[in-house]
Amino acid sequence: MYQDKQGMKLTPDMIIRKVGIRLSNYLLDFTLMFLYLVGYVPSHHLRRCIYRLFGIKIGHGSTIHTFLRLFNPKGISIGDDSIVGDHVFLDGRSTLKIGNHVAIASSVYIYNSQHDVDSDDFHAVCKDVIIDDYVFIGPRVIILPGVHIGKGAVVAAGAVVTKDVVPFTIVGGVPAIYIRERVNKAPHYRLGRARLFQ
Repeated sequence: MYQDKQGMKLTPDMIIRKVGIRLSNYLLDFTLMFLYLVGYVPSHHLRRCIYRLFGIKIGHGSTIHTFLRLFNPKGISIGDDSIVGDHVFLDGRSTLKIGNHVAIASSVYIYNSQHDVDSDDFHAVCKDVIIDDYVFIGPRVIILPGVHIGKGAVVAAGAVVTKDVVPFTIVGGVPAIYIRERVNKAPHYRLGRARLFQ
């Protein structure tokens, strides 16, 4: 009789299910490796086309810069006129929704899955991350699962966001806390075109 890593006895049906899951994970691993290599393609137009083919929903005029890392592209959607900077990590294991006119700077990490450190089996817990329109996320920010960043909010460089951010507020620090209100409460700007080879 076979056992899993927790010592639980496995039935033939459970074994078949586990083998199917393992094979689909291998396929996903190869897909993610390919998409990582796509990050080296010098044209953002071509990268955007390939990302769309693999399931990322990308709105009109939005750009993903070089060296994107990600999990599960089908869980990720990006609105219109948004920019994702270079060396960003996007987690699509649960829903990751990025709105319109969102600017995400370089080296930002957005997670929507984490381990339950108090559980017996250390299982993963997934929670959606929602980033509303006109948000600016500074460089080297980490956003953790279950966070909703409200419209027009600003997350200062290096912050770790562990809870929701109220619309039109500026937050920063570890963990991120309120700094002040954003003055412009009716943004209507467009981010403009990306550089050709970024």
